[in-house]
Amino acid sequence: MHIEPGVVVGAKLALSYATAAGAAAYSLKLCADTMRDKGIVSLVARSAMAVAAVFVFFEIFPKYPVGVSEVHFILGSTLFLILGAGPAAVGLALGLLVQGMMFAPADLPQYFVNVTTLLVPLFAVSALAKRIIAPDTAYVDLSYKQALALSTAYQGGVVTWVAFWALFGQGFGAANLAAVGAFGVSYMLVVLVEPLIDLAVLGAAKAMRGLDGSGLVTDRLYQKSI
Repeated sequence: MHIEPGVVVGAKLALSYATAAGAAAYSLKLCADTMRDKGIVSLVARSAMAVAAVFVFFEIFPKYPVGVSEVHFILGSTLFLILGAGPAAVGLALGLLVQGMMFAPADLPQYFVNVTTLLVPLFAVSALAKRIIAPDTAYVDLSYKQALALSTAYQGGVVTWVAFWALFGQGFGAANLAAVGAFGVSYMLVVLVEPLIDLAVLGAAKAMRGLDGSGLVTDRLYQKSI
């Protein structure tokens, strides 16, 4: 999902500073909620796991340049379901930063563009989960339909933000529209796979109930309501 260097440049990058600042502020609120419920040790441990996972997603998992960006298996909904919204947000933001600093310094000028693209869809998934998952349903008991809805919300949000940045940066020319369309079609294919990954990970978690209450996963993973 990395916006290619040069797509958003100059004064237009100022908008990404504002959107990223808003995303950071809301992420801090989510982290404060996690710390209040489970303490700072749980927040730090889960955030560290999320950073490591995101680094693997970006550097180890397959990725394909398409149009204005790259197609990745980011697994944002998976991070949310296992670790919670706050740690997932930290993982996405810091994992992206570490990956850029170590392997893709050319992407760093676009960091605030890309971090907005990752975080805002995560917030949408968090809000959607409250609407479609009943209080008496633990995350390990999600249906494929629910996992699909969460994955579609995340991936659809990523595609929407990439399209916005590309059109904001480069305009509505035919070539740019074609590049945005090619990326969108390719990226949404991830939606066919990610719900299956979510359910596989949740199935593994269901067999590891010793994690319940450990602070290493979100309480909602096993508990019907919190």
